[in-house]
Amino acid sequence: MSNLYLQLKEILAPGRVQIGKVVAVADGAVTVELPGAGRVRSKGQAAEGASVFVLEGVIQGPAPDLPVYVDVI
Repeated sequence: MSNLYLQLKEILAPGRVQIGKVVAVADGAVTVELPGAGRVRSKGQAAEGASVFVLEGVIQGPAPDLPVYVDVI
């Protein structure tokens, strides 16, 4: 019998990759401010003030420092 949890995990879509600026680094955790003033506490390494990509609470890497626009629908 196959693992039902793994089957469910394959069906569900992965989380969204978000972009934000690092506002604080402390105790191995990084606080990232997202467009629209939300904040996420993430795992990973980044310098304060850097732009980063975040996926499900983990920093994926550096992001380009470009202007970000938020569309409200």
